[in-house]
Amino acid sequence: MKTTTFLARAVLGCCVLIAFNALAAPPDIKLLPDTSKLRPSKLPGYAIAMQKCAICHSADYVNYQPPGMTQPQWTAEMAKMQHTYGAPISDDEVKQVGAYLAVAYGSAKATDASVIAASTPAHAPPAPPTSPGAAAAPPAGGATVNVQALLASNACLSCHGVTQKIVGPGYHEVAEKYKADPQAQSKLEASIRGGSVGKWGSVPMPPFAALKPEEVKALAAFVLKQ
Repeated sequence: MKTTTFLARAVLGCCVLIAFNALAAPPDIKLLPDTSKLRPSKLPGYAIAMQKCAICHSADYVNYQPPGMTQPQWTAEMAKMQHTYGAPISDDEVKQVGAYLAVAYGSAKATDASVIAASTPAHAPPAPPTSPGAAAAPPAGGATVNVQALLASNACLSCHGVTQKIVGPGYHEVAEKYKADPQAQSKLEASIRGGSVGKWGSVPMPPFAALKPEEVKALAAFVLKQ
């Protein structure tokens, strides 16, 4: 009887020790890098999707949708992203991305009249008002770039705070890292234009290839001044 009690206590003690060690030293879980990509297209919605959809989710999300979706269905899906989830896309961009997805993943064709009409924006989205200190100096070309409008329309501040880290580093931290680097401006421009991964952790920064050169230059200069 004593032997049985001793063994039971020993087993119980081992279980407690194993459980304690499991709590004290959680396993190091590393996620695999996201290698999924959107299907390329010459439609303008492709560039918008590359730039803005990747801010919030992997391209695999598109593959999870039912096959053969029509253009109205894809456009409705994009409208849901805009209104329900706050995706930083305009009404015109909703139509353009919806048309692209319908051709690349659904039942539409690039030659469809509705796709051509949706891929031609009716108007440019209005720029939000500029906050103090957010307008960059005029680039070499001449016209002033509204940095605040760029930050808002591309959801930059959803991933980066000015002084604090959100998903990516705060702009002040980036400026501190590059303050002694004579190539800082060109390096930041390259990261904004082409995206990057590994510089600040495993979370990738999507490319913003649709931005104009003067917009990329203004954004990089703005970050370095923080």
